Amino acid sequence: MADSMFFSRDTKVFVAPLAADGTEQAVFEIPVLDGFSFSQATNASEISLNEMGNGTSRRGRKMFNDSLAPAEWSFSTYARPFKSAGTDADLSASRDGVTRHHAVEEVLWAMMVGDATYAVSTSSTAPSFTGLTADATDLDISFANSNKAQLGKANIYFTLGSTSGNNGGTITYKIANCCVNEAGLDFDIDGISTINWSGLGTIITEQAAAPTGTLITEKVSATGNFIRNRLTELTAVSTTPESTTYGLTLTGGSITLSNNMTFLTPETLGVVNTPLDHVTGTRSISGSFNCYLSSVDDSSMELFEDLISGTSTVTNSFALTFKIGGATNTPRLEVSMPTCHLEVPTHSIEDIISLEVNFHALGSDIDSTNEVALKYVGA
Repeated sequence: MADSMFFSRDTKVFVAPLAADGTEQAVFEIPVLDGFSFSQATNASEISLNEMGNGTSRRGRKMFNDSLAPAEWSFSTYARPFKSAGTDADLSASRDGVTRHHAVEEVLWAMMVGDATYAVSTSSTAPSFTGLTADATDLDISFANSNKAQLGKANIYFTLGSTSGNNGGTITYKIANCCVNEAGLDFDIDGISTINWSGLGTIITEQAAAPTGTLITEKVSATGNFIRNRLTELTAVSTTPESTTYGLTLTGGSITLSNNMTFLTPETLGVVNTPLDHVTGTRSISGSFNCYLSSVDDSSMELFEDLISGTSTVTNSFALTFKIGGATNTPRLEVSMPTCHLEVPTHSIEDIISLEVNFHALGSDIDSTNEVALKYVGA
């Protein structure tokens, strides 16, 4: 019996972004952390009898499967920027000889911010995703292409490992037409920077083997591209009602980026309907950061005083820049939000008094896409 068991620690995850015609453009191996999940439920209807009667009264019920709910998936990755070798064989071409900055998980960002169109490299051009700009300085991720009814899709494969058993000791599940709904960045003081990914897909099927095609595994086994949270710095500048630069030393924080996806499913009678496809909702970017309560000029205590006394300011505006991993260290991840609305901080009463500040990243106007910009810098 032991030979038929599968172990989560032997799991490999592959993401294959889809072209407009539904074909897989490439296959990216994504190292994930413990705690991944994928599932799909059934939407059912119940019909019951409830009648009057003197003595005899029917009390039965019947169940119908109406449709499959969208498949749900989630996993966590480390934020892992790197400098490409420029001639890496994983990408099947010379990548034009330029040492460019990339991230192991960049395919997921491409799905979140655009259509995930992947231009495979040739002898004179580097591979690229729509919405991502990789050059010799950094990898820039922009939401400029994200105002769309649909964003990028991919097939996601979970290959589960076994001691032996059938299928050569593995079994592969494919989640078709996946979209990235949410990405959450956590940077607690003693940890390594992680990103929690979650999304939806149409259906889960069992596959005979892992995906084939152009397999990209660049730097998935590297050990020098992890980001240390303890080195993180925050720049906070108030632009409304007056310009003030606050000196804040972080003890932790998080940022959540959400596309608020929903799936459309037909409602035809007499069949079990399957989910059709996703549509985007309101883009939402929010988070919080923690810092000690300090009485130094333009520090956390003054930030609290300015926010709680600003009764005439309906929407305040702060430019927040998180440099996760340090201001100049490599590797690092920079998250810039030029127009943030801050809530009044709450006090946390512990051995050392601290503040928790919730924020909401907004665009320069209601239909803009400049709420946030991300920048990876490889080691």
